[in-house]
Amino acid sequence: MGIFEPYRAIGYITSGVPFSVQRLGTETFVTVTVGKAFQIYNCSKLNLVLIGPQLPKKIRALASYRDYTFVAYGTDIAVFKRAHQIGNWSRHSAKVNSLLLFGDHIISVDADGNVFIWPFKGIEDNLAPIGHIKLDAKFTPTCIMHPDTYLNKVLVGSQEGPLQLWNISTKKKLYEFKGWNSGVCSCVSSPALDVIAVGCSDGTIHVHNIRYDEEVVTFKHSARGTVTALSFSTDGQPLLASGGSSGVISIWNLEKKRLQSVIREAHESSIISLHFFANEPVLMSSSADNSIKMWIFDTSDGDPRLLRFRSGHSAPPLCIRFYANGRHILSAGQDRAFRLFSTIQDQQSRELSQGHISKRAKKLRMKEEELKLKPVIAFDCAEIRERDWCNVVTCHMDTEQAYVWRLQNFVIGEHILRPCPENPTPLKACAISACGNFAVLGTASGWIERFNLQSGISRGSYLDRPKGCAHDGEVVGVACDSTNTLMISAGYHGDIKVWDFKGRDLKSKWEIGCTVVKIVYNRLNGLLATVTDDLVIRLYDVVALRMVRKFEGHTDRITDLCFSEDGKWLLSSSMDGSLRIWDVILARQIDAIHVDVAISALSLSPNMDVLATTHVDQNGVYLWVNRSIFSGASNVDSFASGKEVVNVRLPSISSMDGSQTEDPDEPVTDNSVSKDASVSATFIKQIPELVTLSLLPKSQWQSLINLDIIKVRNKPIEPPKKPEKAPFFLPSAPSLSGEILFTPSEANGYNDTKGNEVEKNDRKLDMPPSTFLQLLQSSAETKNFSAFTDYIKGLSPSALDMELRMLQIIDDENLEELDGKPEMISIQLLLDYFVFELSYRNNFEFIQAVIRLFLKIHGETIRRCPKLQDKAKKLLEIQSDVWQKIDTMFQQTRCMVTFLSNSQF
Repeated sequence: MGIFEPYRAIGYITSGVPFSVQRLGTETFVTVTVGKAFQIYNCSKLNLVLIGPQLPKKIRALASYRDYTFVAYGTDIAVFKRAHQIGNWSRHSAKVNSLLLFGDHIISVDADGNVFIWPFKGIEDNLAPIGHIKLDAKFTPTCIMHPDTYLNKVLVGSQEGPLQLWNISTKKKLYEFKGWNSGVCSCVSSPALDVIAVGCSDGTIHVHNIRYDEEVVTFKHSARGTVTALSFSTDGQPLLASGGSSGVISIWNLEKKRLQSVIREAHESSIISLHFFANEPVLMSSSADNSIKMWIFDTSDGDPRLLRFRSGHSAPPLCIRFYANGRHILSAGQDRAFRLFSTIQDQQSRELSQGHISKRAKKLRMKEEELKLKPVIAFDCAEIRERDWCNVVTCHMDTEQAYVWRLQNFVIGEHILRPCPENPTPLKACAISACGNFAVLGTASGWIERFNLQSGISRGSYLDRPKGCAHDGEVVGVACDSTNTLMISAGYHGDIKVWDFKGRDLKSKWEIGCTVVKIVYNRLNGLLATVTDDLVIRLYDVVALRMVRKFEGHTDRITDLCFSEDGKWLLSSSMDGSLRIWDVILARQIDAIHVDVAISALSLSPNMDVLATTHVDQNGVYLWVNRSIFSGASNVDSFASGKEVVNVRLPSISSMDGSQTEDPDEPVTDNSVSKDASVSATFIKQIPELVTLSLLPKSQWQSLINLDIIKVRNKPIEPPKKPEKAPFFLPSAPSLSGEILFTPSEANGYNDTKGNEVEKNDRKLDMPPSTFLQLLQSSAETKNFSAFTDYIKGLSPSALDMELRMLQIIDDENLEELDGKPEMISIQLLLDYFVFELSYRNNFEFIQAVIRLFLKIHGETIRRCPKLQDKAKKLLEIQSDVWQKIDTMFQQTRCMVTFLSNSQF
């Protein structure tokens, strides 16, 4: 495995499989599919509550019942209880297209006309179907439903047009409806008995009485395509909702037998599923445009309005950028949407508003798609001025003006930036200065102009005097340095120019010699990375005006590249499917991975812990975690694969499954440190020649050192007073609650103090060992003290002090008799534990505090026992060696700081 490993994918809401709605108590939940996984949303706020694991193939059908979820993938059916798979049904020989919940059974239908009945009660003991029905050879099933009150009967629609009524108990066909010479795409039962609605591929909706085989009413979609979904209202209103392949939802009045309302811009793609909630005027719809929407019928004219929705990109993203210290990702897609995704809480993801698009579309009688801005091809952001004014600028495809956005309110700004109004040409590049006050725009004609973001007013253009513009051809990219001193621009023909930011004068320029495709500038190290059409990445020092690095390795067009925040890494992606990581300091490639779908854009978080990528023909954003940061490795070579390209699968929706590993068909070389059985994983991650702190609160380990002082400070000023109501013959002690606490001497049955003390010692030896001793003994046997360390780190200072004092030897006996005592064995094990911990330099400050407390309590015992003295000498040697190295490093750092503080520059 390389430096980055797959984590999870975000931005996926639903795919092209009908959802399933179930009610648990007072809450309603909807289960949707996302590729090879499923997700469950709470309908009250459409917040995500559960993500299922990744399956081997894409899900084709879905059903749910309480905590059970049934998903069909390929020829198999997986059964889940919440997120845990409890069974797998595999009897079909063709792909399963439909699932129907039928009481305590699931009915599955495949493409070859095989119908199986599966019981899911007691599924752990029985994975076989209880029934099988074979449909006719010329009957291709498309949908299946259960008419209300029809016992043990299902109705199956076909692609050829007829419908068949089957008894699944007797496995006999009861009746065949001739149909309407058009394929059946959907069918649903109505609240009225014996009445169903059938949607056909020719756009007609037939409300039919199946008891008498009579037509009740017929509706016709006017140029809205195939009827893909139907749903009856159950709140008393005689309404029928229908969805078509054009994304339009039609509402039909069954009493008046006419069209009541139309939601023209319901979805951007085909309607997949519709559902009226029970006894509520709320309709839920899902579409292949990666969105779920809820509509409520509460207006005076009866038209529905949008209640709530969840959506993602309906077309692949083109540009992404981390924002807010890695908590959010800005994403611009081909669907003309500009979105903000949250990497922490999915519910916070949203689309940035482009104004009142819906109202304008209704007023102008146009589609919302026509009023939206064209797809974003480049954007830049600056967090420093988020609270003051607009802090994002975007360039759009074939658009002569740039738009600004205010992320604090998630809306488009009031200013429109129009460079060179005398000769407007499409914008190609943009950048925001480090101070957040200025935006620099580059056009296709070579013009570069600077604008003030607060006022939207032009602040001058950058001109190469003889030419009358900045570049001869298209401006590929612009960038500003961290101090507003320099502005760098690149032309399509290979000319790089450095300008004075304030004076707008040309300071220097050089030619690369080939066509420039993209540039990226790092403000920390002052290096400019350029991508050319010869598939070579070149790094230039803009101050020294010379090339300092050259990276080769990609075999196809380079799609994107970005620097790490510290400027030490450069990441690049290509259409050859590879992601390569280059070390700028070492001037070599340190890792490379290959994915099946080429990366179109990438961005590395400021903390360098998460990498975000977008891919060709994929609507989501994929996250990868940096293993070298979370594992604590000091050398990336221990994780990276160098020039070897490793095949890696894309991250899945769920971060819990094991499908995110490398392709098993490819040999993978893992250069990480091998795990020895005697060394825990915690110590493998230890950085050589350094110490690792315990990350415990400072007060916890400092209290161990000063425990005696704390006890003296907390000692009561007045002596305890005996409660007045206590019986005179029972000695007692006061408590904070006022209850009577009896002293232990009465419970022993002895009045003799000396005899009572002997009995307590004897009883202590007969007691079973505590958790402290059990973990210590088991850890010493396996030479793995991680569990014991975690246990004592969780103890309070007083509790740890008590555990150590329980091992104290008070008896004044011979040394020979001390060797056999359990306390002596435990003290030896503790000394071994301290030697082991110090040798690996883990939990350094905490172990030092524990050793100090241990020596304070058991120092006299160690002095009297030769065996313990040998272990104590070994502990002293390791302690001196470790501290000498640390002290040397401290002194070196102190000398350097002193030298720099006394220097005059």
